[in-house]
Amino acid sequence: MKKFSCLVFVFIIIPFFAFSQIKNRAFLPKYDALLHTALEKSGERKDSLQYFLNTVPMHQYEAASFLIAYMPERDLKSLSIPYIQDQLDGAYKVRKEFSWCAKLPDSIFFNEVLPYYCFDEDRDNWRNDFYLKFAPLVKDSKDVRQAIKAVNANIRNILSVDYNTNRSIVNISPFQSMKEKMATCTGLSFLLVDAFRSVGIPARMAGTPMWTNMKGNHSWVEVWVDGEWYFTEYYPEDLNKSWFIADAGRADISNPRHWIYASSYKPKETYFQLEWDTLSKAVHAENVTKRYIEVYEKQQLLENLKPDEIWISLQLYKSDKDLQRVSEKIALVKEGKELDFGYSPSPIDDLNKFLKFKVAKNNSYQLVYSDTEGKEKHIDITVKDKEELFKLYKD
Repeated sequence: MKKFSCLVFVFIIIPFFAFSQIKNRAFLPKYDALLHTALEKSGERKDSLQYFLNTVPMHQYEAASFLIAYMPERDLKSLSIPYIQDQLDGAYKVRKEFSWCAKLPDSIFFNEVLPYYCFDEDRDNWRNDFYLKFAPLVKDSKDVRQAIKAVNANIRNILSVDYNTNRSIVNISPFQSMKEKMATCTGLSFLLVDAFRSVGIPARMAGTPMWTNMKGNHSWVEVWVDGEWYFTEYYPEDLNKSWFIADAGRADISNPRHWIYASSYKPKETYFQLEWDTLSKAVHAENVTKRYIEVYEKQQLLENLKPDEIWISLQLYKSDKDLQRVSEKIALVKEGKELDFGYSPSPIDDLNKFLKFKVAKNNSYQLVYSDTEGKEKHIDITVKDKEELFKLYKD
């Protein structure tokens, strides 16, 4: 009995005494209020999270502060300390190992390499497992572009996960999709984001709740290269090249349902609209619609015109007396068939920006859009053999 009492003292009293004697570190000023709020939200986890912040290696202290300060409440109450430490250790391991990660600004490293989730999926501890799978692919890469290409080109063969609508849930977690060997665009993008992050490549989710052609939603991935964001997919073509760019280029900047979003661990100006949980505000995001429209327009202008083709430019105004520009869907129609559509520039766009359509020379078309009462308005135009600007009016 006496021996048992001594064991109780050793295994319970002494650790508690040591725990209670550790002095709390001063919070970094930028995270002070956020950390106090996070610790209060964590409920019964408050003491263990405080202990973690007190004992995490000093070179990881700011990253740990960032992670907990912006951590979702569900994770504050459920993630184990070993899980959080695994994420920190894995992220700092690749920051030291790979040159492209070593030179990242802290703001990008914290927000696009360190995070352990993409959306609201189950919190698999994927980082070390994915590091072991993908680090050998990038170890000889000279720069981040080569590393991206190495991961992109091999992820399907390494993970053996393919697109399949029979997956169990839309927001399927990495380990579950690997178990089922299937996922749709959301789950495949989770895999790709985590694969990139596991080798120090900044990555985030991007997507739209609904294309403007009403053909559904889509998710994909963005990677940070030399100070700019580029898009790619699980089944890649090349950076900023994909089947969906024409749909993205027709996004509606005036309608959040048709926006293009990019996810963020740290709070941004809006939230990612999740199709399976439309009321959710679990995923912070920024509106990157304008960038996709600009990428599409630049790519269109670089396309070689055939000898019988020409660009036409469109501008839509409130009326011929009120020349305020209006952003509105305009369709290009010929013989009753819609050939193309896009959105006219808004009042805040550059004055040199126009909606452009590629058309055949010396042909007639109709431009279809809504008038001030919401009724369809049809304007007949005749295209000649030189580029021309057509001014349209809502009223």
